[in-house]
Amino acid sequence: MSEDNGERTLLIADDDAPFRQRLARAMEGRGFIVRTAATVAEAVAAASDPPAYAVLDLRMTDGSGLDAVAPLRLARPDIRIVILTGYGNIATAVAAVKEGAVDYLAKPADADAIESALIAEGRNLPPPPQNPMSADRVRWEHIQRVYEQCDRNVSETARRLNMHRRTLQRILSKHAPRE
Repeated sequence: MSEDNGERTLLIADDDAPFRQRLARAMEGRGFIVRTAATVAEAVAAASDPPAYAVLDLRMTDGSGLDAVAPLRLARPDIRIVILTGYGNIATAVAAVKEGAVDYLAKPADADAIESALIAEGRNLPPPPQNPMSADRVRWEHIQRVYEQCDRNVSETARRLNMHRRTLQRILSKHAPRE
């Protein structure tokens, strides 16, 4: 893979403008020269002057961040790409790695985790986080995400989660578990 030859150019492609701007500032503070893109088309256009690193959101308004992986990798074979997503599952993680991403992180991912994944050389995985979410919190976040994706329809969410509707209603009525 790429050696850290001092070049710290980074492309951040995410359609969530506040997140993109916060991450760009945080990565600039870590010594990266950051360019941003709000769409897959803008990320693909960045292949004309490819960066050393890229952080791509999986789902953007005009498509999938995976669509930008191949053009970026073609323009610069040693690029290190991390896919970010709020909709993580095994199938998309496998697809991201097959396309050429070096890692796949679930949102909310902080700048430390992203930097660690980008520059992790000689290891398949970055070191584990200092304060990972508890299993209860991960479960709660997943249920909330599916609930929102089902337009806050309890019956549809319960069906998709293969869970009894009343059990889901009890879970939804409680506050999020503490970290």
